[in-house]
Amino acid sequence: MELAYIPSPSRGVIHLGPIPLRGYAFCIIIGVFVAVWLGNKRWLARGGRAGTVADIAVWAVPFGLIGGRLYHVITDYELYFSEGRDWVDAFKIWEGGLGIWGAIALGAVGAWIGCRRRGIPLPAYADAIAPGIALAQAIGRWGNWFNQELYGKETDLPWAVHITSSLDGRVPGYYHPTFLYESLWCIGVALLVIWADRRFQLGHGRAFALYVAAYCAGRFWIEYLRVDDAHHILGLRLNNWTALFVFVLAVVYLVLSAKKRPGRETVVEPGADDSSTDEAEADGDAKDEAKTESPEAAAEEGEAEGKGHGKDDVKDPAESESESESESESESAGKKS
Repeated sequence: MELAYIPSPSRGVIHLGPIPLRGYAFCIIIGVFVAVWLGNKRWLARGGRAGTVADIAVWAVPFGLIGGRLYHVITDYELYFSEGRDWVDAFKIWEGGLGIWGAIALGAVGAWIGCRRRGIPLPAYADAIAPGIALAQAIGRWGNWFNQELYGKETDLPWAVHITSSLDGRVPGYYHPTFLYESLWCIGVALLVIWADRRFQLGHGRAFALYVAAYCAGRFWIEYLRVDDAHHILGLRLNNWTALFVFVLAVVYLVLSAKKRPGRETVVEPGADDSSTDEAEADGDAKDEAKTESPEAAAEEGEAEGKGHGKDDVKDPAESESESESESESESAGKKS
């Protein structure tokens, strides 16, 4: 009997009346929100406008979902187009099956369209959003836990995931939780990119390239642990070769970009500084107007001050007599002395 393990959910969907609430979809949605939130904070710190990251994400996210699904369907086509399979299942994205390579590639196309419409350089946007993408992957991997999929080799480690489903050729047992390994690795990648960006002032797409290289390094050994069906080339899984190839490209870009365009962009969003200046000037004018009093108020204040001075200048007759008597007594006392 196992003393400790990670239990799998009995089901990956909860029905709220006729509406199915799927754990996989929730993880993807939460990941997107986290990526946009963090990306917006980093974009503002770089001098961009609030809301720009979300506006471009409207283009990037749908493209990314389509790209991720296409990569999965193309590389695992036998799951949808072989004998006994229903090709309509290829469109059921909520059941799982997104390839990160296709998601990033086609998501970049969507981001490029959004950036071009706003006159923003794509590398600067990619640098801002890179750690958020890593965190979105970390959250999204838990969708595989809900679906009881993409686990590793059998193990008796106390953090093994307990697979109970026998669908699609699964064998119930205890396996390496590769979804957890990749989730933790992605969190580390996000922290690495944030630290390196602050330490070395990465710009012109180098923060994004660092994210890609670091993710690929982790994905290579995590992919090696997986036991789900995959195409193999020279003894390695297809995703291992993809990770290796993309890692080399990212490192080459980092080196060449640092030599060709050192430093960081000074302006990431045209007109953002002007709008900030205009807002500051508007706030200053409002404060000045608040301090400036109306002519009627100034006149009333002047009258009040005039009345106050008039009261001080006019003395009461009784007070005048008392002062005269005091002066007379003082003079007589002086003569006697």
